[in-house]
Amino acid sequence: MRLWIKDPLAILADGAERGVVVEDGRIVELVGPGGAPSAPVDETFDAERHVMIPGLVNTHHHMFQTLTRAHPKAINKELFPWLEALFPIWAKNVTPENLRLATRLSLTELLMSGSTTVSDHQYLFPPGLDDAMDIQAEEATALGMRMTLTRGSLNLTVEDGGNAIPGACQDADVILADCERVLSKYHDRSEGAMLQVALAPCAPFNVTKRLMVETARLGDRYDCALHTHLAETQDEVDYCKSKFNCTPVDYIEETGWLTDRAWVAHGIHFNDEEVGRLGRHGVGICHCPASNMVLASGICRTKELEAAGAKVGLGVDGSASNDSSNLMEALRHALMIGRLRYDAASVTHFDVFRWATEGSAKCLRRDDIGSIAVGKQADLAFYTLDELRFSGAGDPLAALVLCGAHAADRVMVKGGWRVKDGMPVGVDVARLRYEHGAAAKRFLEAI
Repeated sequence: MRLWIKDPLAILADGAERGVVVEDGRIVELVGPGGAPSAPVDETFDAERHVMIPGLVNTHHHMFQTLTRAHPKAINKELFPWLEALFPIWAKNVTPENLRLATRLSLTELLMSGSTTVSDHQYLFPPGLDDAMDIQAEEATALGMRMTLTRGSLNLTVEDGGNAIPGACQDADVILADCERVLSKYHDRSEGAMLQVALAPCAPFNVTKRLMVETARLGDRYDCALHTHLAETQDEVDYCKSKFNCTPVDYIEETGWLTDRAWVAHGIHFNDEEVGRLGRHGVGICHCPASNMVLASGICRTKELEAAGAKVGLGVDGSASNDSSNLMEALRHALMIGRLRYDAASVTHFDVFRWATEGSAKCLRRDDIGSIAVGKQADLAFYTLDELRFSGAGDPLAALVLCGAHAADRVMVKGGWRVKDGMPVGVDVARLRYEHGAAAKRFLEAI
């Protein structure tokens, strides 16, 4: 079926003022000013009320953390004390059933905000949660979203010099064996893939050096992406210097992670030489502005990193340090915090759109998504400007960021509508809210 998405109010693409034609899940034609599709279409969608952008790509999240949003034991703390408060609660209470609810809720939130592709850094594997990746694959498939299943890990406890607790950790050999299982089952490198896999030891302060090295080798063998937290706080930098006698960037170089197959979360505390080194190797950086502000971690050097050659993407980060799963909100956060670091002219709405689409896609090693162009997958987000917040807005694309859009009216993934009239197709949102809220109460009772 050929679908003409016709005459959008505005579109984040050149030469497509009259819209795009979609066929077999791909964009097959851009329709320019005064033009019409070059061949007959089967259906037309009138987009005259809609601002149209590529589907957003979320490159860092911890979906299980939706169950501990604004948790009384963790509010008003920086990263290390925040983790110290929450690790015992997570380890004792995250079960397959509530991980499924947390994943479903997070994916639905992201979808409703305009996200079409997501990566969740699922590093928590307490006893009984061995099938976490399978649960997430099932939930993404049911919603019709693209997902990079990011098989995380923890294996360095407080007793061993790290900051994880025994109930949250797995043995390194168990981790590596399951990484191979997940890769063999889900890693699809073909164009338009709905599921792919990345390997993701949590951070230098809670996994062993051996696990980092072996994971890099496994990623090379399966040609998959690598992901970890890096240089999120000054405490982490101090830990690496004390524990490994090097900086976090030196550490990932020693362990085989200084590669264009890797993208790291946060990437705040890099010096000029490290920024250049990361850029030369094409490492990706997922900027998480909301979490960085909530935990007072610092401000990512987005402009310098991008200029050096690093890939810069956006992520919402965990919904206990954000506390939201809304990537459109993250664009506004990235714009504001970027202007605070640089100036009003140096970070524009086009920059944050690029980071949330093309940049994030590059972090995930995908060239089939992230822009509105012929041959790309038809992953698209549509926003109306009907709310009071947009009244008086002169530039529709800028208005999405500056006026604070947070919900898409329509979302398309692989040419199929996944959100219509602001609601996710096939999801009982009221029931999901009730069931997830009931599960979250157990995490409050764990105080």
